[in-house]
Amino acid sequence: MAVTIRDVARQAQVSVSTVSRALSAPGLVKEATRQRVLDVVAGLGYQPNRAARSLITGRTGNLAVVVPDLLNPFFPSVLRGVQTKAGEAGTSVFFCDSREDPETEAELVRTMASQVDGVVLCASLLTDETIVELAAATPLVLINRIVPGVSSVLMDSASGMEQVVAHLESLGHEDYVYLGGPAAAWSNNRRMQGLGGRARLLGSFEPNFDGGYAAAEQALKTGATAFIAYNDLIALGALAYLAEHDVKVPEQISVTGFDDILYATMCSPALTTVHMPTEDAGEVAVDLLATLLDGGPAEHRELPTTLVVRASTTRAHSSS
Repeated sequence: MAVTIRDVARQAQVSVSTVSRALSAPGLVKEATRQRVLDVVAGLGYQPNRAARSLITGRTGNLAVVVPDLLNPFFPSVLRGVQTKAGEAGTSVFFCDSREDPETEAELVRTMASQVDGVVLCASLLTDETIVELAAATPLVLINRIVPGVSSVLMDSASGMEQVVAHLESLGHEDYVYLGGPAAAWSNNRRMQGLGGRARLLGSFEPNFDGGYAAAEQALKTGATAFIAYNDLIALGALAYLAEHDVKVPEQISVTGFDDILYATMCSPALTTVHMPTEDAGEVAVDLLATLLDGGPAEHRELPTTLVVRASTTRAHSSS
């Protein structure tokens, strides 16, 4: 009789789905487990049948990633990390854009659940309750969001904002204003935690160039010596407004961003910002999804952030 995938699973003491992933998506299986499966496959002389394996395991070999805005240059780096790690495992990735709309985000996850083996959800705007509901329906990993009981990878933006504040205060800035992002954004609240109540708060503003332009108009009226932007796009909009109104950066006002997107080095002056390990986060998210697919528990990982000091900050000017 021909050797079946069930024979391999029984002798290797793993599930049928684990055998399937060990053969078709090795990057999604722990190395020790994969080697055990390969040894059994060699010993039994098993020849896998792709069509039959798919029918038996119910696995698609696909993953989905949902982001709030593909036009935001923060997210392509996350997607690159997901695609790199999934590609190593021979897994395809579907990319979806929720357009900053929670209802669309939830509908995308529900729609994709039957077409993929799991979902990576970036910077989700959904309620905790909805995320828990979706995680019960399909393997789910969050990036830059924490919900108890759901796997997640967090880039430590609170620590990053603490570094921004420490940097500005070391330059003598005592009056600085935060150009806030969307009020519903979980990452905005984390950044505000890092501020420690020491900044005046403005906003919320749309997390894009136009939002930053509008924010700078308001912030300039406060007399603050430094603007702390929710993200680099808001910072870039603020820089444009200040340049148009002949306000010198950083001589008159220092400006900081957050995320360290490519444009942060290309603007003038180059932007002091917080580097977020976006590509690493995407890769870790795929690892966490692999753990779920192997029947493992929900896990949480946290990645460090780093302040990158460039030309947009300097010592506070004298108010006299």
